[in-house]
Amino acid sequence: MGYYERHPKFLVAVDCIIFGVQDGSLKLLLIQRNFQPEMGRWSIMGGFTREGESVDDAARRVLVDLTGLDNVFIEQVKAYGRVDREPYDRVVSVAYYALMNVKDYDVSLGEKHNAHWVDIHELPELIFDHGEMIGDALRKIRQEASARPVAFNLLPPEFTLTQLQKVLEAIYDGKYDKRNFRKKVALLPYVEPTGRVDKSESKRGAALFRFNEKKFEKEREHKIF
Repeated sequence: MGYYERHPKFLVAVDCIIFGVQDGSLKLLLIQRNFQPEMGRWSIMGGFTREGESVDDAARRVLVDLTGLDNVFIEQVKAYGRVDREPYDRVVSVAYYALMNVKDYDVSLGEKHNAHWVDIHELPELIFDHGEMIGDALRKIRQEASARPVAFNLLPPEFTLTQLQKVLEAIYDGKYDKRNFRKKVALLPYVEPTGRVDKSESKRGAALFRFNEKKFEKEREHKIF
């Protein structure tokens, strides 16, 4: 018997923790399972890695299946390998968090998978260790949003400063003073005006901005928020 044959084989899964911001609140895309096992219960979206597929590729496949989008920001959180984490078999799962603009979401796919955006403060009871995964992912996002431009993935390509403020308030679960926030943003060279105005909320409208990644790379000494 060879070296590898002497060791047990485990299933390797991926789980995608998908965040969005809607109505000023941080939301999670959860599914109420319409399949076994655990039918009827709530979970994050996941699946098993396929033959010849890396865990990164598997996570992106799961994300496309659920959202219809192949350009969503996604990053690994950690691996979960507790022996009893699933009651049906030994499964090691690698979790990823994804950030997306809710308006880009394919609603028809949500209906197919019985998926729903749920407020982070109103999460139902989840299967297995999915609650632990969500907590770890949220802590990772909050750590990274102060040093990397991850928050912009929750916004459309062009956004108002009010939208930007609401996204950051949702991430950190707090409120910012509007005047101080705008003074701080004005010092960030990579948040630049587009010269266009959004009039969807008022006749006067609000200036639209965009994130300039090239400027961010040149101005790395600037803290994000």
